[in-house]
Amino acid sequence: MATTTTNAPALRRKHLRKRLRTLGFLSPWLVGFTVFFGYPLIATIYFSFMHYNQIKAPTFVGLRNWRYVLEQMPLFGPALWNTLWLVVVMVALRVVFGLGIGLLVTKIKSGVGFFRTAFYLPYLAPPVAATVAFVFLLNPGTGPVNDILGKIGIDAPNWFNDPAWAKPSLVMLSLWGIGDLMVIFMAALLDVPKEQYEAAELDGAGAFTRFRYVTWPSITPIVMFAVVTGVVQTMQYYTQALVAGKLASGVSIGPGSVIQPGYPDHSTLTVPQLVYSLGFQNFNTGAACVLSLVLFAIAMAVTTLLMRRRAGLLSADD
Repeated sequence: MATTTTNAPALRRKHLRKRLRTLGFLSPWLVGFTVFFGYPLIATIYFSFMHYNQIKAPTFVGLRNWRYVLEQMPLFGPALWNTLWLVVVMVALRVVFGLGIGLLVTKIKSGVGFFRTAFYLPYLAPPVAATVAFVFLLNPGTGPVNDILGKIGIDAPNWFNDPAWAKPSLVMLSLWGIGDLMVIFMAALLDVPKEQYEAAELDGAGAFTRFRYVTWPSITPIVMFAVVTGVVQTMQYYTQALVAGKLASGVSIGPGSVIQPGYPDHSTLTVPQLVYSLGFQNFNTGAACVLSLVLFAIAMAVTTLLMRRRAGLLSADD
């Protein structure tokens, strides 16, 4: 009994040193999480209940900002619809095209390096430069794409100048830079054991059957990763839509000019653009914080739904 009593302080000191050592290893993450996520989130919630124009001290207004955004703001509905449309269509097509190109490149017997480089290079282009080039190519008056389509008898659309084609044009731009997903899926496909393919071939399995029962179960975690990261990135879609709309509208952007995003007819307006417009052009920080929280809640809800096993991307055994 005396021995246990004597060793108790030593054990407590040992456990304390262990906790402090663990806390020391965790401190970089804790500091980063607090500074770059915890504090901004708390500040956003705080300012969503305030009237704050970034000049005068904030004043409490209760739910006025929330009622304004959810009930009175005319552009909130179109911006939310465009953002969700891009999330569903763009993410789905990027995953399908990335996987398809990855399968194609892994099956090529010769010239793999050339095709891999050719598909990956567009991804390295800066977003603004890539958007400028794409808008030039699809310009309805001077662009080479419409010129070629007209010569072969196809009535070409107005692309970024047509509200019905503006969002599909942005999707085409995202598919042009599909190199990042191609590389990820190639790594996953090359990691599938060849013995499983050989066993499936001996059993008489065709190409589709081998993909369904050999390839797909092995790459489902990578598909999940691509979908979740794609949803998070598309929820923050800003630069390409803004640059494409401004270039297509023909409005010159100079010092002191106020950019109104969403051309044409608010068809390319996204929630992040609306957040920037409210917060840094109209100095309505409270409403911008409300929009940010709504976007955050939707992103969290969609991500949680995807991470559940019932989403169908992961089997029960994974």
